[in-house]
Amino acid sequence: MQTTATGPIASEITARLTEALDPTHLEVINDSGRHAGHSGDNGTGESHFTVVVESRAFAGRSRVERQRLVNQALSDLLIDRVHALAIRARAPGE
Repeated sequence: MQTTATGPIASEITARLTEALDPTHLEVINDSGRHAGHSGDNGTGESHFTVVVESRAFAGRSRVERQRLVNQALSDLLIDRVHALAIRARAPGE
């Protein structure tokens, strides 16, 4: 498993997705620097993320179902701490 971003929110995202999905691959990428000064930039440097996650939990599920599983694991973070989240979710072997 690979995690690329550091910081308290990135660490929380990593911990929650690891617990909820038992990923075989996980990247948490902080995109906030590319959005500085834009809507949703709260000045913390941790407001915009991309997650790349591979998990057996995604096998046989649609793209929407996979995104719902990720959003469910991060639900309260998405309410007030994370402005934008891009999700790339796949099952092993895809």
